[in-house]
Amino acid sequence: MAKISDLSDELLVKILSFLPTKVAVSTSVLSKQWMFIWMWLPKLEFRFSDPSKYACLRDFIDKNLPLHKAPIIESLYLRSLCGLLQPEDMKSWVGIAVSRYVRELSIKYFSYDRSDVLPCSLYRCKSLVTLKLIGQKILVDVPPTVYLPSLKTLQLLCVIYLNEESLGLLLSCCAVLEDLSIDRDCNDNVKALVVVVPSLQRLTLTIDQGCSADGYVIVTPSLKYFNLVDDRNESSIEHMHMPELEEADISLTEDIAKNIEMLFKSITTVKRLSLNMLFNGRKKTVHRDGIVFSQLEDLKLYICSPNWSKLLVHMLKHSPNLQILNLLLGDPFIGDYTNYEPVRWNNQSSVPKCFLNSLETFKFEGYDSGEAEDRDFLSFIFKHARCLKSTSIVHRCTYDFMFHN
Repeated sequence: MAKISDLSDELLVKILSFLPTKVAVSTSVLSKQWMFIWMWLPKLEFRFSDPSKYACLRDFIDKNLPLHKAPIIESLYLRSLCGLLQPEDMKSWVGIAVSRYVRELSIKYFSYDRSDVLPCSLYRCKSLVTLKLIGQKILVDVPPTVYLPSLKTLQLLCVIYLNEESLGLLLSCCAVLEDLSIDRDCNDNVKALVVVVPSLQRLTLTIDQGCSADGYVIVTPSLKYFNLVDDRNESSIEHMHMPELEEADISLTEDIAKNIEMLFKSITTVKRLSLNMLFNGRKKTVHRDGIVFSQLEDLKLYICSPNWSKLLVHMLKHSPNLQILNLLLGDPFIGDYTNYEPVRWNNQSSVPKCFLNSLETFKFEGYDSGEAEDRDFLSFIFKHARCLKSTSIVHRCTYDFMFHN
């Protein structure tokens, strides 16, 4: 202990910063020198999980947070389960953090009652770089005076918006926003999702199946990465503008996929693409001629449908520079086989250009359905893919699926 106590207070603060806040605070009992070292910590985390200890922890924060000595609070994390954290306490502590030029604020709050847990000063915090709000009862009430000039990362997961305009108003006042994640809950008070952010580079959208069937508009001219998971049974893609997109991860159900032409037109610049498509087997055009993925190098395609090969034919035909193909076929028992029309690979009039010039890696994983179409496709690719260097094939047994999953 003598040796570590000889270190400067500045170095001791750096050492304590690697510890959980609760552990760092416990060092205050070591000696008089250590009594207030923790109060210089720039990163603070408080968790509320035990109802019997809430009052004690609340009193501790109320007493010490206003006296915290760090000139800038780099990050404040508040975690609360089962509604333990009271809205008035949340407002007070967030307000103090804002006054101390907080740079990162993360709130995970679950309650049984709707609560306005965020002070208006949060929406005018010039120092804030990262804001993460997670919880079904966090109410996002954005004032007209909102101004977040430094905010680069924003996560809004399962929150509730005061009205339809709240989200748009918030996004419009984040001039340097680069990373946005929105996880929509069915009761979030939003119908049509509109994301218009010129500076945005990463966008993640997760939409619950119970959300409004209204479509979405995305205008993000600087976007590099796009992740979309839409579990709704019905919706539409109104407008998308993503001219700089390099990577996309898309997961859609069939009734959303009927609008996929707009989506495909918006992501033709991607180099890496992951598609997770759930179809029921009905006849449906999902990719029309003329939509070319000229820069696509890496394609991961997960399809749960009897007609899996129809989408694959289109993608291979219009991806002339494809280097990596990862094909995963889902549960063979899902889907309507009424209109099942297998592709006759051996009768294909032309071989995809990528087979002749660029495809180097092929991975195939699927259930052994006994269909000749699977075997025909594998024969087709091995016959015509001239540049293959790496291959992996895994066949799952349908017996195992039925009795062991």
